[in-house]
Amino acid sequence: MINKVVVTGSNGYIGRHVVAELARRGVRTVAVSRSAPAQQPDGVVTMTEDIGAPSAALLEEIGEADVLLHFAWRDGFVLGSRAHGDDLSMHHRFLVDAAEAGVGRIAVAGTMHEVGYHEGAVTADTLERPASPYGVAKRALRELLALELPSRGAALQWLRCFYIVGDDEHSQSVFAKLRVAALRGDELFPFTTGKNEYDFIDIEQLAVQIVDAASQDAHTGIIHCCSGVPESLASRMERYIADHGWSIRLDYGAFPDRPFDSPGIWGDATTISLIQHDAAR
Repeated sequence: MINKVVVTGSNGYIGRHVVAELARRGVRTVAVSRSAPAQQPDGVVTMTEDIGAPSAALLEEIGEADVLLHFAWRDGFVLGSRAHGDDLSMHHRFLVDAAEAGVGRIAVAGTMHEVGYHEGAVTADTLERPASPYGVAKRALRELLALELPSRGAALQWLRCFYIVGDDEHSQSVFAKLRVAALRGDELFPFTTGKNEYDFIDIEQLAVQIVDAASQDAHTGIIHCCSGVPESLASRMERYIADHGWSIRLDYGAFPDRPFDSPGIWGDATTISLIQHDAAR
């Protein structure tokens, strides 16, 4: 059980849902963001902070927490942004400082983009060949933290996320683009063949998995937050359209399939399934 959690990036796409799930469970939550805080659930404490120059008050809150959940990340939807390389040392410094402040566990949002091109299920031991600055920076941060946190008394949980769906007005995914086109009244949505298979997870379900993972300390290291089930992009998009009752149709083949996309990649959900099974007992 956890009593107090600090969440960075609390206004972000994932962070806002994690804060809501923590509040639903009655966990004391400090929501940290660099901009004016969004409306938060009752009982959530908000702090406006720049993690590049954290205040003594923030480090004190982190030191008193059971877990620091780190979701702050600039340009997370822009895989090629130079911000990923520019900010790497800032994230590293902040998280090492957090460990030195006394927090016993640090959970960081990872990404399937650390893996790069891979066909089949991704395990914690899968060879990684990231093909974007985003994936490279995330992998580098994980490796640095895995080396440095243990000597500072902090355990690392690396919460690797896969293909997130939902809350699409706040995302920049193909689902968000489809939503805009459908609400605009478009009849057709230019699309690829949609044959590639991915691991889709709804944002609310992802938040539950993240909080479940952060609420225990038996499993650390890389933890896949995912469904563990591959589904074609075409199938998921068609289901998305049907769920919303839209009349828009996918214009298959309007765009070519990208040669660097895996024909099928999904997460190994063994560890998160064990965590959730134990939590339900």
